[in-house]
Amino acid sequence: MITLDAVGYLASGLVFATFCMKGMISLRLVAVCSNVAFINYGLGLDLVPVWLLHAILLPLNCWRLWQMVDAGSFSLRRAAMRSVVFHDLSGVEPDAD
Repeated sequence: MITLDAVGYLASGLVFATFCMKGMISLRLVAVCSNVAFINYGLGLDLVPVWLLHAILLPLNCWRLWQMVDAGSFSLRRAAMRSVVFHDLSGVEPDAD
């Protein structure tokens, strides 16, 4: 029982931490960890509403995280291409700003 209490406090702390996040990727990462902790907590104490909610939220958070990471990598690729094209066409390196 003490271990499950610790898991419950950990899960609650992770939810609190998501409210302190500024970046969406870090928020989703912490939310995924919170979902996993709450699923374990809910299953351990047979709290169906708790584990069911987080079992539904987990794939949603993973999907949104994947979308953000994929969009970010697309933006980085686009910026790299723009840099390469600009350098090749003008012969001048773009600013590092």
